[in-house]
Amino acid sequence: MGKLIYNSSARELEIDDRTLAHLRVAILNKLRRSESFAMTWEHGLENGSGRTTIWLHESIPLQFVFSGNRQPKLNRLWVEQFLLSANSTGGLHWVPEPEQQEEFDGD
Repeated sequence: MGKLIYNSSARELEIDDRTLAHLRVAILNKLRRSESFAMTWEHGLENGSGRTTIWLHESIPLQFVFSGNRQPKLNRLWVEQFLLSANSTGGLHWVPEPEQQEEFDGD
């Protein structure tokens, strides 16, 4: 289970490594182009329900911490779906991984 750490906040968002790897590619692509955007996630019943939205901007520190040492094969279609959601008025949010895969090297 990896973590996304935003700014100097004590709050860390736990995300499985596979999802985090795909989010990393989508988020870094947006920030590299100086495109700020919102990101929303649900806390889940085990964390008291609710949701959080943060504003992602290139000037605010962001860390992607992976628990595993292997980079997963990336699904291009999933990254594209994350980017589409980031470009929407609702901002970036989790979408399920499509079954059809078009693998690529995200580096």
